Amino acid sequence: MELPNEKSASRIMVAQLLAKRRTQYSLGKNIALPDEEIDALIREAVRLSPSAFNSQSSRVVILHREENQKLWDIVKSELSHIVEGEAKKHSFRKIDSFAAGAGAVLFFEDRNVIRILQDQWPLYADHFPDWSEQASGMAQLSVWIALAGIGIGASLQHYNPLVDAKIKRHWNIPETWRLRAQMPFGSNEAPFPAKTVISDNDRFRSFFR
Repeated sequence: MELPNEKSASRIMVAQLLAKRRTQYSLGKNIALPDEEIDALIREAVRLSPSAFNSQSSRVVILHREENQKLWDIVKSELSHIVEGEAKKHSFRKIDSFAAGAGAVLFFEDRNVIRILQDQWPLYADHFPDWSEQASGMAQLSVWIALAGIGIGASLQHYNPLVDAKIKRHWNIPETWRLRAQMPFGSNEAPFPAKTVISDNDRFRSFFR
């Protein structure tokens, strides 16, 4: 049984861990941990993430080093067809900052799992796609917090569906996996700016008896 001061310490620890999760665009490869340990941490974070009906619909592809570079080469190739001029230069500089990192996590949701659940639970059929998106978001946050906890920076990107087809072909991804987000990660090569938050009055309502 936790004592009151232990509960307070636990709350502080959780808040501190959440506060470490920040968007980092200045990434590098200066990470002391072996790629295998980072890989194992990401897998465990996804395993421990919640999902409706314990569906475990999230699927993850983890790209390290050269494989990370291939991802952003694909993104550049696809973007080059739809952006030009200054917009292209700006986009490519941003993508280069992701490629400079140590790796990337690709988050997918398995549509086959959703279809099976819809068949098993027709009363909730319309909700399973929404719950799948929620599961993906929780998996993304779990991985992000886990990486931040060991001092690794990351950000969340969404170049899908533009890059979906090439990614699936290149890494032989099952057709039922739907790409939802990309998380480049690496060493923190720049300080974080101050985080701004909106007023609590605009965001929260609390009721106590």
